[in-house]
Amino acid sequence: MKTIDKIPISKIQRAGKLVTTGAKVGVNYLKYYGDKLISSEEKAKERLNESNAEDIYDGLKSLKGSALKVAQMLSMEKNILPRAYVEKFSLSQFSVPPLSPPLVIKSFKKYFGKSPSEIFDKFNSTSLNAASIGQVHVAEKDGKKLAVKIQYPGVAQSISSDLAIVKPIAIRMFNITGKGSDKYFKEVEDKLIEETNYLLEIKQSKAVSEACKHLPNLLFPKYYDSLSSERIITMDWMNGEHLSEFTDKNTDQEKANLLGQTLWDFYMFQIHEFRKVHADPHPGNFLVTEDTELIALDFGCMKAIPDDFYTPYFELADKKTIDNPELFTKKLYELEILREDDSKEELAFFSEMFHELLSLFTTPFNSEIFDFSDKEFFGKIADIGERYSKSTQLRSMNGNRGSKHFIYMNRTFFGLYNLLHDLKAKDVKINNFKNL
Repeated sequence: MKTIDKIPISKIQRAGKLVTTGAKVGVNYLKYYGDKLISSEEKAKERLNESNAEDIYDGLKSLKGSALKVAQMLSMEKNILPRAYVEKFSLSQFSVPPLSPPLVIKSFKKYFGKSPSEIFDKFNSTSLNAASIGQVHVAEKDGKKLAVKIQYPGVAQSISSDLAIVKPIAIRMFNITGKGSDKYFKEVEDKLIEETNYLLEIKQSKAVSEACKHLPNLLFPKYYDSLSSERIITMDWMNGEHLSEFTDKNTDQEKANLLGQTLWDFYMFQIHEFRKVHADPHPGNFLVTEDTELIALDFGCMKAIPDDFYTPYFELADKKTIDNPELFTKKLYELEILREDDSKEELAFFSEMFHELLSLFTTPFNSEIFDFSDKEFFGKIADIGERYSKSTQLRSMNGNRGSKHFIYMNRTFFGLYNLLHDLKAKDVKINNFKNL
């Protein structure tokens, strides 16, 4: 794979790159209008989506950092984006052009005052895995194989300016208007800043590993403080294949069920007992061993769950609440889904909308055992998502809805559901974590 010798760091350079990308998208639309004249609307739109996905991804991957992280987050929203975007943006999870060896050596000299060869017995300066914020190299020291994650230069410093560029797109895509919308962007910005703090990531990784070490079939790497810094992390090299690679070829239902139960227990324990959750559940953060054990990686994005959100959130997921109109409405207000300044039309619309969404999405929580391979269940989720994405009534209303904590909690559950569906995990025991 071609390497990158430099990354645009200044706000002007990064904005210029996005302007160039926007121009390419404009040309694609001109082609689309001509294409419609000689082929079907469906075929023309499909080619438009493929061209736009290609050009947008190419632009973002050269920027790396938070711009590419947004693409990674969107790739998990399979019911929002067209398939072409999901497939292309999914590459940002663990397969993007890496930094060139000279840039890697430069980073080591900046943070350790030494080159990698002076620190490790062996160091492969060519990256094996490159993602949105950092890339991973193989090293050896004292006979132990290690994984060394290096953050891309300038990523931490460009988060605020990147989000300022992306903000207008997000506002349009998610119909966010009115007072109070800044809290959502601040939540994302704060989390991205945390993800670039590798000293914090090491601390969080150790805390999760310790809290969850009793969970069966789950493994974590060991982290090495003396070989790490604020922009470089050294941990044990873990042998396994990415979860997506496993799901693509697996035909053993027992293995799928085992990994599905392991994933579910891991997340339920974090949420209900640890009250802090690994809010980045995409396939690039999990490996599967030859013995079908699950390895959890990368704890840079952890979401603390405050009690005043946790309690109404899971009360709202209870079927007894969903079936009680008065109690259901009360919880919608507690979670800021309904607002005191809503019109009668907005109150009626959003009450009905969230009742429909939650009645479906919380089905697993109100079951003893759930089949995440159920195509009908996920088909209904996709249908509802598509219907509301096309709703002119919804677009005419203020989409500024819900507590800021929904952003990463919903991301966690959407990601977890998708992982379990891709695994085709059946017979997942919902409350199994309570017995571990």
